[in-house]
Amino acid sequence: MPRVVFTQNIQRHVACPETEVPGRTVREVLEAVFAENPQARGYVLDDQGALRRHMTVFVDGTMVRDRQTLAEPVGPAGTIHVFQALSGG
Repeated sequence: MPRVVFTQNIQRHVACPETEVPGRTVREVLEAVFAENPQARGYVLDDQGALRRHMTVFVDGTMVRDRQTLAEPVGPAGTIHVFQALSGG
């Protein structure tokens, strides 16, 4: 099963322990995580189900480009990292 890792800076705001859940796409995997941890859903996704602007997701080291459908495939041994995006100036 794919592994999902939330960075420490996210965990300061909402508890998101590392977990393994079933799924073949980023959306399926994240929805499985959010079924167990609904508070994390509102922090990561907006009310339309898209990735929030301040979040970034990587699958096996590659940034997810489709922030709306999150349809990128995830292999059974894949790892999803969920980051709080950094910005500044």
